[in-house]
Amino acid sequence: MPSNKSVSDAPITQFINCTVLRDHELQREDLWVRQGKILNPEKLFFDEKASADVQIDCKGRIIAPGFIDTQINGGFGVDFSQATEDVMHGISLVGRKILSHGVTSFCPTLVTSPPYVYHKVIPQISVRGGGEEGAGVLGIHLEGPYISREKKGAHPEHYLRSFSNKGFEELLSTYGTLEGVSIVTLAPEMDRSPEVIRELLQRGICVSLGHSVANLSQAEEAVCNGASFITHLFNAMLPFHHRDPGIVGLLTSDRIPCGKSVYYGMIADGIHTNPAALRIAHRAHPKGLVLVTDAITAMGLGPGKHTLGQQEILIDGLNAYVAGTQTLAGSIATMDMCVRHFREATGCTIEEALEAASLHPAQNLGLQHRKGTLNFGADADFVFLDDNLNVKATYIAGELVWEASTPS
Repeated sequence: MPSNKSVSDAPITQFINCTVLRDHELQREDLWVRQGKILNPEKLFFDEKASADVQIDCKGRIIAPGFIDTQINGGFGVDFSQATEDVMHGISLVGRKILSHGVTSFCPTLVTSPPYVYHKVIPQISVRGGGEEGAGVLGIHLEGPYISREKKGAHPEHYLRSFSNKGFEELLSTYGTLEGVSIVTLAPEMDRSPEVIRELLQRGICVSLGHSVANLSQAEEAVCNGASFITHLFNAMLPFHHRDPGIVGLLTSDRIPCGKSVYYGMIADGIHTNPAALRIAHRAHPKGLVLVTDAITAMGLGPGKHTLGQQEILIDGLNAYVAGTQTLAGSIATMDMCVRHFREATGCTIEEALEAASLHPAQNLGLQHRKGTLNFGADADFVFLDDNLNVKATYIAGELVWEASTPS
């Protein structure tokens, strides 16, 4: 078929011999890409009378949307909560390294810190697309300091703050700016949190509930005010109780406004959440489950002492503890590990496991028309995986940015 370049002179790439995740199903079909976007082959054939300029044989691999990590504190020796002179250098280093995990977009996460750290770090991080230089940045996730002292986890207590006196003005003063911020985790039971949630929502920022002793009624009020996410479900919140299930109860609440969805992060590393709890959450609300790594500086490094913001962290095997305690402090898991563990622990389908790391986080951020999907017109960010969900190659905007080495 002759190529017709009346629409665009850009080359068309056809990925053949593959199984594509589209419309919640793995389908045996080709994937067509041009100028960093997924193409509709019917329009290509019938409207443009065009054919592929390049064909790539996927050798039977699965093609899934690129993974999106909305809670990652650092990795490979980089701590995003450190007030360095060149924060983007660390962001770029981590962004390059996580390409091998299938991650094509992420939200650099800052844990509870003193104001000077926010003032120094936040202005240096900008939203940007991905490529060979690394996974794209979808915006900052600010986890704290407006959280519960009782459920602070690894967050340093002396830097925790409240909204009591100035409300939203207090938050702006602490952070310095909200430019480039995508998610804020806070405890909804705090005084004046309803007005803060509404103000953040007006600025297009996703509000997540976490590190909290909120009861179900307080959590439901927060959702009615605009909160849409739960930070690492089960961790750093009141345990489930049959008379008041707390934040966990949002998964089956009948007070969620019509048309609104609640999403929840899960650290599926086999350590933070027992497989039985992972199964309970998934079966209660499968479409809301978002896999996150909550990875810290030590991801990709060996055992020993590392940092998480203002805290010293000790790595013991696969466990990360605040030094001198038994308090878990993030994880050293990678996103592809979480996808595989989630599927094994829950017995979910391959499609469900992959969408928990791609479609669901994109939906939570309101990016599902561009990210987390292989629908026509979406960004051509995707991964090749084998049948065991091992990442074999990562593409951003239709370009190969990482590939597993072939055994000799």
